Amino acid sequence: MSEQEIKVPDLGGADEVEVIEIIVSAGDSVEEEDPILTVESDKASVELPSPGAGKITKITVKVGDKVKEGDVVGMMEASAGGSDDAGSDEPEEKAEEKEEAKQEEKSEESKPAPKKASGGSRKETVKVPALDGFDNVPVIEINVAEGDTIEADDPLVTVESDKATMEIPSPYAGKVGKILVSEGDKLSEGDELLEMTVQEGGGEEEEASEPASEEPAKEEKPEPRSEEKPKQEAESAPEPQGATYEPPSPGAKVHAGPAVRKLARELGADLTRIKGSGPKSRITKDDVHAYVKSQLKQAQQGTGVATGSGIPGVKLPDFSQFGEVKREAMSRMMFATANNMQRSWLNVPHVTQFEDADITDMEDFRKAQKAAGEKKGVKMTPLPFLLKACATALAELPQFNVSLDMERKEVVRKKYIHIGIAVDTPHGLMVPVIRDVDKKGLWELAAESAELAQKARDKQLKPAEMQGACFTITSLGGIGGTAFTPIVNTPEVAILGVSKAAMKPVWDGKEFQPRLMLPLSLSYDHRAVNGADAARFTTVLSQLSPTRLWRRGRARRPIS
Repeated sequence: MSEQEIKVPDLGGADEVEVIEIIVSAGDSVEEEDPILTVESDKASVELPSPGAGKITKITVKVGDKVKEGDVVGMMEASAGGSDDAGSDEPEEKAEEKEEAKQEEKSEESKPAPKKASGGSRKETVKVPALDGFDNVPVIEINVAEGDTIEADDPLVTVESDKATMEIPSPYAGKVGKILVSEGDKLSEGDELLEMTVQEGGGEEEEASEPASEEPAKEEKPEPRSEEKPKQEAESAPEPQGATYEPPSPGAKVHAGPAVRKLARELGADLTRIKGSGPKSRITKDDVHAYVKSQLKQAQQGTGVATGSGIPGVKLPDFSQFGEVKREAMSRMMFATANNMQRSWLNVPHVTQFEDADITDMEDFRKAQKAAGEKKGVKMTPLPFLLKACATALAELPQFNVSLDMERKEVVRKKYIHIGIAVDTPHGLMVPVIRDVDKKGLWELAAESAELAQKARDKQLKPAEMQGACFTITSLGGIGGTAFTPIVNTPEVAILGVSKAAMKPVWDGKEFQPRLMLPLSLSYDHRAVNGADAARFTTVLSQLSPTRLWRRGRARRPIS
């Protein structure tokens, strides 16, 4: 037996941690991975495991001491069986590799002699080859499915002894018929694995002897290349990201030893999601630790409930396989808008109320102001009327002029009425805010909305000019459409969508009259607003007369 140091392993980025508990004492016998002591960082408590099996001879730290990666915390006498690999994971990995190589050699020796090709096909029952003296080895993975077409030496099942994990290869090329075992079954030499239909076309004969012509050599060449390709793809593949997790393909192979599989089970890590860095993409303990650390880091940075954490993202295909593509970076505005829309959609329970407003009289009144507008140098559009109508509805139904503070369980009621107007620009959608809409006249609103819209198109809006809205109006009337469902711009609780007005026959009690009808779409946060209130809001908008709006919107100061 040899004495070795017990050192602090990688602490997941923590510089220094405090010893809060010593679990073992001098003279205690421990197994590999048994906890030695517990340390605590500012984020978590972690048990430091024994690097191998043996007897503790000395503990060199006490409760309250600060330690970091590489510090010696004790000494131990390694047992005879574990002295070689107690200090690191690499010898263990090498031992496992050797063990698997031995198993493969045994399997090759015990592989049934291939039969001469005679054309057609035949039924074969594949049996378990020699397992180097092991009996009752459990099946941990079935690598094929009934109906699969496989080549000779393709792995059929993976079994795990107490020393190594090994794959049992197919002795034939052909089609898998009935699978005779299940995961968890225990196998011994000679047990039946599956039935398969073997294609007799010369493939087995070529296996029995060295290739005698160039043709078989050509057939054999692609195999190493096909093995290298997945390996390269695996190396270039990005590490799994919690929210963008791509499920493993059925029958995906996992190369990992028993110790690594045990560690993964203890940590709750799915080996199919982990990219192996060892030989032949073998998964090591370091790979498992790195994967777990990345998942913990994502959870801590996280994206939390407020951003829709836990909802899987969309894994994009390689579009270049379908045709020519060009990639370009998102603009800052586009990226910010996309994030805001996603956040609002994920966090707000959206409902949309639809209404048709009769704007025939309003349009006649608006057009009558054309001469006055020319004198003032201001064009009177429908927008100022919509702004005053919404300000009136917000004043009459103040439950629309709130924000919800879910953390503090409070409703924030606003004593002001600021309304955002969505402006379509070449650079993306921008929403400048008109303040104190209820206190401004129609001509003032017409001038201010036109000025802000132009500043938005010229990219001259200041951040302060896009903040503080209580409510938003977004209009598609100049483009077309009959209705749509706008997304609430949280922390606001409602948004009004306006579509293109159209002449419609409306029954007046005696006959149908042609009336200009404006489609309204009111989306709202159902946590703050109920359906009855939404119906009242759109009703207020649709019933406001132009003269009433004009009186409410008479300018308080002249526009020079």
